[in-house]
Amino acid sequence: MPYKFSPSSLSLLKECPRCFWLEFRNGVKRPSGIFPSLPSGMDRVLKTYFDGYRPKLPKPLSSLKGVTLFNDDILSTWRNNFKGIQWKDKDGNVYKGAVDEILQKKDKLIVLDFKTRGFPLKDDTAAFYQDQMDIYNLLLQKNGYLTEDYAYLLFYHPVKVKDDGVEFETDLVKMKIDVKNAERIFKEALKVLKGEMPEASDDCEYCKWCGERGETS
Repeated sequence: MPYKFSPSSLSLLKECPRCFWLEFRNGVKRPSGIFPSLPSGMDRVLKTYFDGYRPKLPKPLSSLKGVTLFNDDILSTWRNNFKGIQWKDKDGNVYKGAVDEILQKKDKLIVLDFKTRGFPLKDDTAAFYQDQMDIYNLLLQKNGYLTEDYAYLLFYHPVKVKDDGVEFETDLVKMKIDVKNAERIFKEALKVLKGEMPEASDDCEYCKWCGERGETS
């Protein structure tokens, strides 16, 4: 049976192989909590803001040289959460991801993702998004596009409240891309789903709760 994967669903594989297996093999999903609306709202207004400059760069990216905003109508599809950038393997498994923004440097594309957080960055903050950015780049390459070996994360966090609104500070982080890591994640996902139900992660609160109730599958 072919599967449909996204960066968010594949992140579950790293969090807990058992939860991942149960969702894709048995259709048993983790209980969903309340999703904060601020990040999605910020994504929406940031995309509108960037569109107003296209193909030129807005102020948060003014330090970049030789780069423009990607200026192609296909970006609206790549941004769409229900479509995104897609690739289907020989077995019919579908891999997709919806990007926030794409930059262009000569004939190569560069992924840019917006992140909203409540506090300034830590040294390891960007590392949490490595898999996601690797997957985006692999999907672009599978669709015939050339990509740079790096991507950017643009972080926004609030610093103070003023009379006319909230002031945000920005941090632009350049990160190295490894598409082989994305390939490894895809292969591992299929390997797990072809096997028996795996052990839960030691720190998975969902599996721990089920275990305490005697519900292991």
